[in-house]
Amino acid sequence: MEINAGEYYLRQLRADKALDDRPALVAAFADPTHRKYVLNYRLRDLAEATEYVALRAAQWAGDERCSWAVAEPTTGDLLGEVGLRDLDLDTGYAEASVWVRAASRGKGVASTALNAALRFGFGGLGLREVSYRYEETNEVSASVARKCGFTLVGPELDPAPTGERLIRWRRTA
Repeated sequence: MEINAGEYYLRQLRADKALDDRPALVAAFADPTHRKYVLNYRLRDLAEATEYVALRAAQWAGDERCSWAVAEPTTGDLLGEVGLRDLDLDTGYAEASVWVRAASRGKGVASTALNAALRFGFGGLGLREVSYRYEETNEVSASVARKCGFTLVGPELDPAPTGERLIRWRRTA
């Protein structure tokens, strides 16, 4: 499923002869800022990146997560990833996630991509609520939440794996 997101487009993560996102994934996951906030995955080499691409495809197939590569439209270069995870199509719920490669930060990539994913979630999947959480010191994520029309719920009871407070926002259809 590809989505036109205006300046960018959303597509499946790829590792084929025509387009290979694996080197960009390894570089993104090596970035210290990325590693600070994305703790549940380690992509240190092409083999781990291959597994990551396969995982995302399997999650799509199993209705667990919709995940898109955020791509530059003329080259197809990977700028980041956006997703709707913990999908529950019966209750109409998902949690949003987004990350952007260091070289593409500060250009509106995250909010543009997340807004496109939300349009698909609410319109195409019939979601009724999407949550967005981030660690309290992640001011960029707070800005993305505001730009994407989320409403602040407040801090979570349980902290992030880093021990930092998690802040929850929500958006309804």
